[in-house]
Amino acid sequence: MFVQKSNNHRGIKIEKIENLDLMKPESFVQKYVSNPYLIDGYKFDIGVYVVITSLEPLRVYRYDGEILFRFCPILYEPFNPEVLDKYVVGDDYLPLWKVNSLKKAHKQGFSMKESFDSFIHKNGNDSSKIWAQVDEAIRTIYLTKEPLMIQSWKKFDKKRNFFELVRFDFVIDEDLTVFLMEVNMSPNLSSAHFPPNRLLYEQVLFNTFSLVGISNYLTTGTRSHNSRFVSFKQITLNYTECAECIHCEKECKFCPTCSSDEDLDILQEAYLEHIHRMDFRRVFPFAKIKNMKDLSGENKWLSLWYEEKCKKDIGWCT
Repeated sequence: MFVQKSNNHRGIKIEKIENLDLMKPESFVQKYVSNPYLIDGYKFDIGVYVVITSLEPLRVYRYDGEILFRFCPILYEPFNPEVLDKYVVGDDYLPLWKVNSLKKAHKQGFSMKESFDSFIHKNGNDSSKIWAQVDEAIRTIYLTKEPLMIQSWKKFDKKRNFFELVRFDFVIDEDLTVFLMEVNMSPNLSSAHFPPNRLLYEQVLFNTFSLVGISNYLTTGTRSHNSRFVSFKQITLNYTECAECIHCEKECKFCPTCSSDEDLDILQEAYLEHIHRMDFRRVFPFAKIKNMKDLSGENKWLSLWYEEKCKKDIGWCT
């Protein structure tokens, strides 16, 4: 089975192959996940907020403070592709706090993510495997699209101070395999329809502003400005090696005297993002990347920096 979607996420419906219009403008086709994981008989999707703060090298963060869960308002079974509310999450979705198996934990003050994780664990499964798949999907998408993003990015004179907040929407099947449905470039942050979501949206924005330095206590800018918050000693990895560097050997690549002004700017930005990330966790770069050889030179360079920081402090590993 397949679904055809318009780019504005409307008109979603399961179609037979012979009814698909592959030439229809502003639309795309996806294979339908026919065995979705159900909670109390309801299908749902998972909305994950993601921020990209840098290209060349790439830095990507996932908001871990909360996850948006949206349930279809009608029970999935008996399945009928003509009844869209059984499998399409629309504007009038069923919120998590109205799903019997989840509402008790949520009412006690636990987040949507914690309520979901608890349900998964009670049913003998490990929710961390779900979030590991989510992180891997986010990394794969950004690394795949990075060359195209860099081409667009080169049109602008200023290439350092920017960020983008998006929402990745996922669905999982009965084997807890994660599938990416779409990436919303302009995610809804209005709680007008569901007032209880106000806290989620406010925290996503507050955490994002802290991460990227838009706040009254942190403003990123030039290297001379950032030096008020982070000095060379905080981005240098090995003081002994740097003290002995004369000709800027390979081992000296993170020493201030052997780094370009742009390299120092990047490391200062990375350091500031880390200490002000709040409930964001870094998805890329991350420590101990297995296939470092597949990365671009810039991404490999920054990944090695994070890996060395991780060796000294486990808090730098994500």
